Amino acid sequence: MTMMLNKDAREDLMDRGYSRRQLAEVAALVGAGVAASSLLGGAAQAQQQAARGVAGAVRIGSNECWTGPFQSGVDAAAKAASLGNWYDPDNYRGELVKTVASVEGIPESHVMLWPGSGGPLVSTVAAFCSPTKGLVTADPTFESAWRTADYLKAPIAKAPQAPGAGHDVKAMLAANPNAGLYYICTPNNPTGTITPLADIEWLLANKPKDSVLLVDEAYIHFSEAPSAAKLVAGRKDLIVMRTFSKLFGMAGVRLGLTFADPELQKRIMLFGPTAGGLSITAMACGNAVYPEASLIKARREEMIANREETIAWLTKKGINVQTGSQANMFMMDWKKPAKEMQTAMLNTPEKVQIGRNWAIWPTVSRVTVGSAEDMAKFRSAVEKVYKA
Repeated sequence: MTMMLNKDAREDLMDRGYSRRQLAEVAALVGAGVAASSLLGGAAQAQQQAARGVAGAVRIGSNECWTGPFQSGVDAAAKAASLGNWYDPDNYRGELVKTVASVEGIPESHVMLWPGSGGPLVSTVAAFCSPTKGLVTADPTFESAWRTADYLKAPIAKAPQAPGAGHDVKAMLAANPNAGLYYICTPNNPTGTITPLADIEWLLANKPKDSVLLVDEAYIHFSEAPSAAKLVAGRKDLIVMRTFSKLFGMAGVRLGLTFADPELQKRIMLFGPTAGGLSITAMACGNAVYPEASLIKARREEMIANREETIAWLTKKGINVQTGSQANMFMMDWKKPAKEMQTAMLNTPEKVQIGRNWAIWPTVSRVTVGSAEDMAKFRSAVEKVYKA
């Protein structure tokens, strides 16, 4: 659908160099929300293919968690569902904001709730990029930001990322020293690698004063690396983004977060939906699971054990796996077209649905780490299709 941009949003866009004709295109994009890929062309649609689950398949292709929310979240969501006749009967939004702020050690005013993270990512690009102020990302990384910038006709610069490494922030700044938005995904999707907090601080200190840094921490709970969330207080040029879709097992529940100064949050909201569209079941579930430190640790350790066992097996078999992943994914190099191997894996008796490749590495597949049973089936399928 097309969203009606308010007067402030229209004026903001025109001040940044958008034409009146382009306003309708921007309105259509941000109004589409999580369905924005339908507007972003064939490449963006291709990036969503792994998310379409194949009936009966081992689904380790789209970085979903192998299991659902913690039981405390399921119970809270069920209780909230019984009160579904009310819009917000017990201040679910306020309670979740309070919980998140307490866990992260940031002001409540710096926490914003969203129905997932796809919508606010699109809205952030719309808010800070323009025909003259471009986007800078790593390559490979999650492409939604650069697909959005391409749609908006904003300049795009991509700094190649070395296998096993985090983002090269100095190369990112050199790629466009006058960008409107710098995008860091850490742990990175698809590589799972971390960009050290010191590198994020370096980019903050050296980027243009009027630009914004977006740090996407969708996978941070799978890692013990320090978060950039602690940096947002006192800054008006940093946004940290989170989602409940990964470790918390809530991909279908649709719940996300942005941490930023209220002025930045207001700017993002000019181009996207607010928390008013969130269900009370999603907020109740999120509020219950977010403080579950011991359960988060146990789930992280289970994932790490499954990942390391599988990587060790692949390495012993002579298959190169990129090092450094601290998330529920890894990159394996077939030394042959990855798209063909993706199809071959799905056609085995085990019916394993692995992830895709990125254009920069055509022989490398992203594999999501699933349950121990999932990864055993993955190894069995590899045994059938891989020939050194």
